[in-house]
Amino acid sequence: MSSNVVYLIGGVALLLAAVLPIALRRYAVSAPMVLLVLGMAIGLLPPPPGLSLDPVALRPTIQRLSELAVLVALMGVGLALDRPFLLRTRASWAAWSPTWRLLLLAMPLTIGAVWLLGWTVLGLTPAVALLLGAVLAPTDPVLAGDVQVAGPHVIEEGADEEVEEHEIDEDDDVRFALTSEAGLNDGLAFPFVYAALFLAARGPVGDWLGGWVVWELVGKVVLGALVGVLVGWTLAKVAFRSTTEALRLAEQGEPLLALAALVTTYGLSEIVGGYGFLAVFACGMALRAAERSHAYHRSMHEVIERLERLLTLIILLLLGMAMTRGLLGPLDWRGVTVAVVLVFVIRPAAGWVSLFLRSRAARFPGGLTRPERLATAFFGVRGVGSIYYLAYAAGQHAFPEERWLWATVAFTIALSVFVHGILATPVMARLDRRRGARVS
Repeated sequence: MSSNVVYLIGGVALLLAAVLPIALRRYAVSAPMVLLVLGMAIGLLPPPPGLSLDPVALRPTIQRLSELAVLVALMGVGLALDRPFLLRTRASWAAWSPTWRLLLLAMPLTIGAVWLLGWTVLGLTPAVALLLGAVLAPTDPVLAGDVQVAGPHVIEEGADEEVEEHEIDEDDDVRFALTSEAGLNDGLAFPFVYAALFLAARGPVGDWLGGWVVWELVGKVVLGALVGVLVGWTLAKVAFRSTTEALRLAEQGEPLLALAALVTTYGLSEIVGGYGFLAVFACGMALRAAERSHAYHRSMHEVIERLERLLTLIILLLLGMAMTRGLLGPLDWRGVTVAVVLVFVIRPAAGWVSLFLRSRAARFPGGLTRPERLATAFFGVRGVGSIYYLAYAAGQHAFPEERWLWATVAFTIALSVFVHGILATPVMARLDRRRGARVS
């Protein structure tokens, strides 16, 4: 891709990143929807010389760009959550109940259902079917802004608007569940991607299952979480309480600490062998836990949010261009079936089962009403994480079905962006009205 085209795409994305969130605020149209359509339209134009959007040829670039976008999003989610998580407090675990249910039940059920569908109905090999399930497992509420929390809020005396927004986010278990789920499942999908790679490269499950459980499923998760908490706690202690004035970045309002924390955490976690995605989210949570009412959290989140928005829009613009320039060529009825069944059947059903079993009463934190359970189960938006995982897996093992996988994943993301983007605004507005009526 020529440098001039890169500059043009970057400039368009910057402009749209600034304009679209405000312009579309009152409509049931999301910025990702507009970007995809715009990208598709650009893709229909005569291509500039040297422009290539072949995902196989550009796989390393796609992997790095999507990796950065996911990392920035995870740090943003960690900083945005107002609800604390206290490891030794039972009430805190209970308040996070929807998150644990979506991670421990809905995600494995989703992966298993896609795997079963691909293997038994669509004729895919077990390894490819499992990879497809793992790749499509992560959710990404960034692509449907109405189903994520607004960001860290600071309660200041006399600031009625701030208090009101804080209360909405704190009491909104739907947005909290979907946002926290996305923050954690981007890292927890990795073990299943490795399982698909092992199944493809190492053969029978019995030859690698024990090591996979000990290291990929448990060991790397624990290491990633520990590294993230350690780095976040250390940096928070320095930024807020250092005896050296120059190191108290919170007093100076220097928001770049969030980026420094992101890069440091990811690098350290990868070096020691943990899951870097999980570590970055844990780091963001640890930073947020320090001086929770301090305005510095908002400053850090604003920097991350702008970078996240830019990267996401660039990726969606390029994805739309690629979709009308041959990316969807290998798409067949099997890929369409996977996308439609995942969005309309598998995810809603898996989410409903996970949230329905021994559900927590709605009057308690972490409790959901029946309409809220339905909305939380349905809005499992697929996005940038799926692009990264497919690029990573395809770089580790040569799958003959790679181009079909790219077409299927791209179509699934596009379907999710449009379906969830159109429904998010009216559904969440209705839930907000119901919640307000209960409170009053």
